[in-house]
Amino acid sequence: MKVAIGADHGGYELKSEMVNLLKSLGHEVIDKGAHNYDAEDDFPDFAAPVAKAVQTKEVDRGIVICGSGVGAAIAANKFSGIRAGLCHDTYSAGQGVRHDDMNVLCMGARVVGVALAEDLVRSFMKAKLEADEPRFIRRLDKVSTIENEQVFKGK
Repeated sequence: MKVAIGADHGGYELKSEMVNLLKSLGHEVIDKGAHNYDAEDDFPDFAAPVAKAVQTKEVDRGIVICGSGVGAAIAANKFSGIRAGLCHDTYSAGQGVRHDDMNVLCMGARVVGVALAEDLVRSFMKAKLEADEPRFIRRLDKVSTIENEQVFKGK
């Protein structure tokens, strides 16, 4: 699978570990930065290119890491078609894909350590949408309707 990854200064070190893990699992990784540590950088500058890569189908999935993961999730979810989830437990990282078609995983490097982050990424990457379950598709359709109404209203 092809995955984009990005992190600000808060997630910079953890990103390197996740890039190594993803490659070891056989995934193609597109690193959207930061490429150098800068204590003054901002999470939207890295969440946006990851979300855009998923939105345009340059990649299949995305991962964004900041200090708490909250800002990354907020920024990524501003893009139409992006379903970014902040996950700090393996159940949510997998279930978010299986039930909600989550396509961007957001994590907080100040919340999770390397071992848990690796488990989160494994759970996220191996999960697949349970498309044969009508209630999950019905819910996704409702989310798309909400998203489309906001786009048409210019919001």
